[in-house]
Amino acid sequence: MATNFTRWSSRFLVGVAVLNAGAQDNWPQFRGEHSLGVATNLNLPTTWSPTQNIAWKTAVPGFGWSSPVVWGGQIFVTSVVRDGAVEPPKKGLYFGGERPTPATNTQHWMVYSFDWATGKKRWEKQVHAGLPSTSVHLKNTYASETPVTDGERFYAYFGNVGLFCLDLAGKEVWSQKWEAYQTRAGWGTAASPVLHQDRIFIVNDNEEKSFVVALNKQTGEQLWRVERDEKSNWATPFVWENRSRTELVVPGRKRVRSYDLDGKLLWELGGMSSIVIPTPFEASGLLYVCSGYVGDTKNRPVFAIRPGATGDISLKDGETSNEFIAWGERTAAPYNPSPLVYGDYFYVLFDFGFLSCREARTGKEVYEKQRINLDGTSAFTASPWAYGNQLFCLSEDGDTFVFQAGPDYKLIGKNSLGEMCMATPAIARDSLILRTASQLYRIKNSETKNPP
Repeated sequence: MATNFTRWSSRFLVGVAVLNAGAQDNWPQFRGEHSLGVATNLNLPTTWSPTQNIAWKTAVPGFGWSSPVVWGGQIFVTSVVRDGAVEPPKKGLYFGGERPTPATNTQHWMVYSFDWATGKKRWEKQVHAGLPSTSVHLKNTYASETPVTDGERFYAYFGNVGLFCLDLAGKEVWSQKWEAYQTRAGWGTAASPVLHQDRIFIVNDNEEKSFVVALNKQTGEQLWRVERDEKSNWATPFVWENRSRTELVVPGRKRVRSYDLDGKLLWELGGMSSIVIPTPFEASGLLYVCSGYVGDTKNRPVFAIRPGATGDISLKDGETSNEFIAWGERTAAPYNPSPLVYGDYFYVLFDFGFLSCREARTGKEVYEKQRINLDGTSAFTASPWAYGNQLFCLSEDGDTFVFQAGPDYKLIGKNSLGEMCMATPAIARDSLILRTASQLYRIKNSETKNPP
């Protein structure tokens, strides 16, 4: 195994040398520009604490589990501030967290911009205020969708309110509001928007009237809308630019469906679990889609899909591959965190605190589920990320477990902030931008000078 690791590590370092020219200066959406959760930047932090390698931290008013996004000198987050007494989110299992009726206090749907260098608030914008029309789970918030930016405008989506386009100074350019729909057990919404060229895509799968819509990003004009035979889902869609075409991949409980950029169905795939949350992504020419509801013990599938598919590409009983599915594993998927491909390997972080690894191209198991925290139970909701030949897994306790990447399971560190965390961090330039329940941190190596 040591020989295998040495060989893999050499390939990894060569790849970093080649890729670092395109290192991330900005982090415009959930999991970064290509939804990979991987950075190639040099000198990113690998150790931190409340007092170590903290460039700054700043309070974020209200509640929100949306990820921060970064462009230029600004870091953006969304949040909802409630008037009066509030019930804060709690760590741990999801059972018993349903709140069947909406809150009865006024809510303020907010966008905040913080200065990259200092952490000071540059501006804030209230895009909506009022009583919420729908409830949310105790561990969800009314601001769980991650915004997206193209460097000219900023798009904040709140699933039970609508989509708001702002310029980078916080001035509203346009908005599109729509009816709030009921979600499964009143859990609320979470699927984030995605941008491609002149279009912004929104998926709203709910219990009443599910749809996917494309809007003109300049004007907010609806370009097309497709009604979906789906119930509540929470997976962010993915724009897949492959060798055959560009397509919009939308997971669903009944079907994973791929649409062309005009809303025409290209292909579909059945066999998902009964709750769908992880975001699809592409690595090494394969599209990875999965769903892993913990209650579906025999159906938590991962599929690795080749480009160019048409029609129904579902696996038949007993099959693990076909013309367009390179490999499929029926019980390998996570529930909340999105998987990660890094180097040659496909990593899965499970909500109950386990990590597994497979070969990314074949699905062959490299190591089975390994318990991360031997000192106690930790829940994991944020998606893992990777850089510098290391993997990072952030627990709801605020502990980031650090692993050596490669074919061996090797925990090499733990960084603790001591506050609940569910938002997936952003990575840009020399820094990790991490959101806790009340704070926003910019984490960087202390010897690194601030960039201009």
